[in-house]
Amino acid sequence: MSLPASGAPPPGTLTPEAAPVFRVRGLSQVFKTGGGKAALENVNLDITEGECLLLAGSNGSGKTLLMRCLAGLLSPSSGDIFYRGVPLSLVKDLHRRVGLVFQDPDSQIVGETVEEDIAFGPGNLGLSKSAVREKTESAVAAFGLEDKRDLSPRLLSGGEKRRLAAAGIAAMGCETVIMDEPFANLDYPGVLSVLSVIQSMKDQGKTVVILTHELEKVLALAGRLVILHRGTVRDDGEPEAVLDRLRDEWGVRDPRQTYVRAKDCSWL
Repeated sequence: MSLPASGAPPPGTLTPEAAPVFRVRGLSQVFKTGGGKAALENVNLDITEGECLLLAGSNGSGKTLLMRCLAGLLSPSSGDIFYRGVPLSLVKDLHRRVGLVFQDPDSQIVGETVEEDIAFGPGNLGLSKSAVREKTESAVAAFGLEDKRDLSPRLLSGGEKRRLAAAGIAAMGCETVIMDEPFANLDYPGVLSVLSVIQSMKDQGKTVVILTHELEKVLALAGRLVILHRGTVRDDGEPEAVLDRLRDEWGVRDPRQTYVRAKDCSWL
């Protein structure tokens, strides 16, 4: 990735006041096994401090690939990603700043109990035992897991597992949270549980990025909607305006067919 232009701060210096949380420019991802076809193509995207952004698109649109690039889990074939003005590859503590809630929350479970699972992240940051305990207690309370703390995470419902994943991210102090299809395979109580987590993170001023095709469950909580189709950003803006411009071929359903207005689209 290229370095910031001349006059920018030294490499590794974050500039929260002068730059968006993420700045993506010309990002493309090509896999040889795909016959050289781009899975992501010339993606340009800014994500600003404290916003709740929905990234919508049908299966195979590239949402998860983009998430993995933003989290530093995958290096793009070309293009640049900056985190607070710094090339992503130079942000050494990115895992402390950006947290992921995967579509399959079981893949994130590492502790024998809910409390141990939440403590795992801060426990690996070199913090003192008292600091880890304080951050764990705070996350347990904030995400309503007090009565689950001694249970095996495997015994939790789908919604509770995603709440647990978010609690672990919060305990690490991550300022940005990316959630991949957070409503997948959840019943009604599970959806409500996840929505309460999203609302809580918004209230805390965290930057929240939600990858989903189930707009009717969460659109009311978002200030911005981005449509990704075949690896390309097709539209980006205020939710109502983007919905007005939807095209059938993008594979995204307009939830206003049921709810009338974007601000009504929430199960919370």
